[in-house]
Amino acid sequence: MKPTRFLILTILFVSILFHANVSAQDYTEWHLPEGAKARLGKGAITGDIQYSPDRNLLAVPSSIGVWIYDADTYQEIDLLVGHAAPVSAVAFSSDGHTLVSGSQDGTIQAWNPHTGELKASPRGHERGRINSIAFLPQSRIFASGCSDKTVRLWSATTGNYITTLMGHTGPVASVAFSRDGLMLASGGGHEDNTIRLWKAEDNFRIAVTSLIGHEYGVTSVAFSPDGQLLVSGSMDDTIRLWDPHTGEHKATLTAHTRDVTSVAFSPDGQTLASAGSDETVRLWDPATETLKTTFTGHTGWSASVAFSPDGQTLASSADDQMIQFWDYITFEHKSTLTGHTFPVNEIAFAPNGQIFASVGDGKAIDLWDAHTGQLRDTLIGHGGSLFAVAFSPDSEILASGGGKPDTAIRLWDVHAAQPKAPITSHKFGVESIVFSPDGKTLASGSWDSTARLWDADTGEHKGTLKAGANVYTVAFSPDSRTLASGGQGATIHLWDVESGEHQASLEEHTRPVDVVAFSPDGRTLVSGSRDSTIRLWNIETERSYVTLIGHTSRIKSVVFFPDGVTLASCSWDNTIRLWDTQTGHLQSTLTGHITGVNTLALSRDGGTLASGSEDGTILLWEFTPIEPEPKIIVDVNGDGVVNIQDLVLVASHLGEVGLSPADVNGDGVVNIQDLVLVASRFGDN
Repeated sequence: MKPTRFLILTILFVSILFHANVSAQDYTEWHLPEGAKARLGKGAITGDIQYSPDRNLLAVPSSIGVWIYDADTYQEIDLLVGHAAPVSAVAFSSDGHTLVSGSQDGTIQAWNPHTGELKASPRGHERGRINSIAFLPQSRIFASGCSDKTVRLWSATTGNYITTLMGHTGPVASVAFSRDGLMLASGGGHEDNTIRLWKAEDNFRIAVTSLIGHEYGVTSVAFSPDGQLLVSGSMDDTIRLWDPHTGEHKATLTAHTRDVTSVAFSPDGQTLASAGSDETVRLWDPATETLKTTFTGHTGWSASVAFSPDGQTLASSADDQMIQFWDYITFEHKSTLTGHTFPVNEIAFAPNGQIFASVGDGKAIDLWDAHTGQLRDTLIGHGGSLFAVAFSPDSEILASGGGKPDTAIRLWDVHAAQPKAPITSHKFGVESIVFSPDGKTLASGSWDSTARLWDADTGEHKGTLKAGANVYTVAFSPDSRTLASGGQGATIHLWDVESGEHQASLEEHTRPVDVVAFSPDGRTLVSGSRDSTIRLWNIETERSYVTLIGHTSRIKSVVFFPDGVTLASCSWDNTIRLWDTQTGHLQSTLTGHITGVNTLALSRDGGTLASGSEDGTILLWEFTPIEPEPKIIVDVNGDGVVNIQDLVLVASHLGEVGLSPADVNGDGVVNIQDLVLVASRFGDN
């Protein structure tokens, strides 16, 4: 008896220890690709959220996998990763032991939601997106609705395909079984607009009824718990109630002012919830066909609603990447789950290496600690999606810009996290922003077909460079004298910053140019294009001398490592590639993002490469830091010439220890060596 008790206690102890270690692990380190040290952001919410039957778990489909949360504490429990595209649908089996996920690439996977084990990978939908999944009650059979216009039935245990239900003339947006398992409803999206009812006989293969009435696509269907009502939501802004046995249309509920995206019944059937593109969640009494209340806590179109099985909570998700929890009896807001993220459009490291900034479709600027990856601050002020962000050379000022309705460039005091006066001149969205290396000028590129130059201190407009086509990218040469711009017209333009004169046109790309960048020595210009190529240009000859081929989609960003030889590039082919610019050879390929990679940024020492993606995440990749050689500045007083005044300035600081402009060689002390360096460069300018 004692050995048995000891064994039980040992197993219990090990189990507790294991779960403690799992819980302690930072979710930013879960399922990282090789070479990455952290993932920031949970990705976008990309499908309807679902409670487990025992209401202990909440499954959230996302752009990077299925997140499993504790339904009480909202703590992250697991991330189920396996699909090669964003997850678009999830459903639990009646016993809660299986979770099935469907993806935008048409694949389906069956999981054990408690262990994260992949149980099966059914294959059958060869093309299209899985829009909806539903389990046959008290069964291991589930249905999938797909954009390929079919409904398919599967065994969740074996992954075996059972049958295909055909008849819809457009994508199948939603599927639902009646609680008694005798009926399956499917809603047809745009170009179909119908609901089809399938009976259990002969594996549901015959549609017994087509319900016609919606003017536009059906987005969601649900049976009442007693099976006496079928409800449908539509892109025609209405909710319709039907008798599923006779096909009779019983009522139309009208309150949403835009698409109805999701409908669900409470466990007792006395409340119907709906979500809409009008940013609202509405509660209805299905018996009286009246509106009970409207929740307005979301700031983006509401995507889905789900009742907890115990009847205590209504959860709603939305395009604002928030999940809100409501008491649907008292109509009170209970809590908010955050952390899901918008597509990342640009990242920039502060030159001092302390922080980096990211911007995307969420209208905010996130400031991250470059060492810990923790979010330090969020800057709010823009009214639209953001596409551009840049730090001043001294890391004191941050510039940001984006698209309509807010086309202003905003300058921020980084330490105070406060905006300065906005710069308003561009007529359309700002796609690119960059400070000159000398810190004097800010350049911006816009969809109004211009690049503009601004005084970086005052915001005063210094000049307008007319590119003749939308400008997607701008970059300064290291000496701040030349600005390169690229854009819609597939031509790269070189401009004289001081005079604003056009210097040259580089024309070899066949499609628009999304990114340009100078090498650290300023002798080479790199360009990335939607023609999937990267070109290296000799600035003196104004000719392309190497073409880097390997990406299979548009090039979105390039960045040089401190050695001036290694180049990193990213693309909408979901990859990051490292190149040797001297040989043109591909060194390695980094994979880990689920969708297109929009932006790259490198820490000053080259130790951390940050990549931002359409999947809403930032991956931090680890490299060996490169210590830059100390920069010797012999023009100590900065008057443009090395002369006796510089020598006198150094002499007056002799013996000082620590940071000093007179410490010419950067060895930490002002001494005779600094005097010798200045004297040896007399007359330089």
